[in-house]
Amino acid sequence: MEERRLSDFIDIAIQREIEAYEFYQGLMAKVEDQTAKQALELLAGEEKKHRAFLEDYQAGKFGKEALRLSEVVDYKIAEHLEKPDIKKNMESKDVYLVAAHREQNSYQFYTSLAAIHPDGSVKDMLIRMANEEKRHKEKVEYLYTNTAFPQTDGG
Repeated sequence: MEERRLSDFIDIAIQREIEAYEFYQGLMAKVEDQTAKQALELLAGEEKKHRAFLEDYQAGKFGKEALRLSEVVDYKIAEHLEKPDIKKNMESKDVYLVAAHREQNSYQFYTSLAAIHPDGSVKDMLIRMANEEKRHKEKVEYLYTNTAFPQTDGG
């Protein structure tokens, strides 16, 4: 029975990865800044890889240890700054902040699912996916801080 439940959760996760990919593709169309476009393209590519991984996982091609569990630095920027409205010609820093909010929501989604599931392979997979989303959040928050607060000659 757990395999069926795992498959159901993976179906949900795959759908979320598809939605995230489409979200970043749509956001990329609204952005003029080439650096921001490249960052969004990278994030879209990551979501596409996650989908492929989940589909392979569901097909039994990997063991449960396939996703790495390494620590992520959480700057908590998305938690402290309001998500900007999405609009044409957004500033790069706002693009990264929107992306950070998206990744935070995905992290919370997987964490919430893991919290209600009993210990086992399903819960382990959900925790791993949450950590991957948190890793994305770390990346875009890093981009946000470097764009919103650029280094100056004075230090």
